[in-house]
Amino acid sequence: MKLSCTRDNLHQGLSITSHLMTKNVNLPILQNVLVKAEGGTIRFTSTNLEMAVNCTVRGKVEEPGEYTIPSKLFFDYVSLLPNETIQIESGDQDAKVQCGTYKTKINGLGASEFPLVPSVEGEHAYQIPVSDLKTALSQVLFAVATNESRPELTGVSFAFHTHGNEGRLTLATTDSYRLAEKTIPVISGVTEDFNVVIPAKTLSEVSRILSVFKDDVELPSAITMSLSNSQVVFVYGPVELISRTIDEQYPDYKQIIPSNFQTQAVIDRDDFIKAVKTASLFSKTGLFDVKLAFDPESKQLSVSATDATRGANTTHSSADITGVPNNVTVNYKYLLDGLQAISSDQVVYEMIDASNPCLLSPKGETDSYRYVVMPIKQ
Repeated sequence: MKLSCTRDNLHQGLSITSHLMTKNVNLPILQNVLVKAEGGTIRFTSTNLEMAVNCTVRGKVEEPGEYTIPSKLFFDYVSLLPNETIQIESGDQDAKVQCGTYKTKINGLGASEFPLVPSVEGEHAYQIPVSDLKTALSQVLFAVATNESRPELTGVSFAFHTHGNEGRLTLATTDSYRLAEKTIPVISGVTEDFNVVIPAKTLSEVSRILSVFKDDVELPSAITMSLSNSQVVFVYGPVELISRTIDEQYPDYKQIIPSNFQTQAVIDRDDFIKAVKTASLFSKTGLFDVKLAFDPESKQLSVSATDATRGANTTHSSADITGVPNNVTVNYKYLLDGLQAISSDQVVYEMIDASNPCLLSPKGETDSYRYVVMPIKQ
């Protein structure tokens, strides 16, 4: 294999693929990136056996071929090179890399040992707006369960459905203590209801890839998502990410989202966040408890916490409160996650009583994003 390409192209290909490498004692080749040169393109591929990512860049190919190079070392080295043309030539034992006055040899492995990455022929294919998907992932991924005892909860529920003449996608996550749900538009592909659970690690990688391209105006405004036989592939510009899906059924979480409330409050988001953070300094270690008290008469929300060793704190915020006086104790970390995922200036906090789930949503968009927090029962 003999090729040359710009430093920017090489850096982009490696920045997309080098993150996926994994330490595997039995398969050391998984720490390498496969570089394949043919025609006028260079394709970089890495895999951890659960997912694989391909990125294709333009280059000049003098001798087609393929070779695997340690991905982190290769990426770190290319990051330090000047912005000039880079020449790469592979032999049996190593790859020679030359850029201006920089010359190096990196030991690699033959491509024949690299795992075969399956191609996915999509039975279902959807076009999803990139900006909406990025926002949605940032609003739901933090609520995924980290415990593997229920595999379906380590993924994100993708529910495709129609709304009038439009396609919609509802993403949902829960770790049994809180639940996040976001609905976004789908450009094309939704002809019937379809549900799938996608690993959170896969979607974190999708989110990272999209952020790498955030300033590239030439790329499409939609990402293509195709599904077939327990596999999903995301295609965006020169990048293709393939992953397994989670076969388990996602629980019917809709039944725990309350619909009738005794108390509703519209609160300034920034004020609420500051009040919760202040009270959190006095919450009990390990319990992370703060108490919210809603008074419709004085239109005041008080956020308080007491710790026997540190002291006590109460912060009052003005809020538009309707319904009955109410109070609830919640985990401040879970509450802050929901508040920080909302971008609107005001949030709507709705509750029944101290033993039922509470609902948080952005004012004016209560249908597009919902965040449920379970109370700490006293």
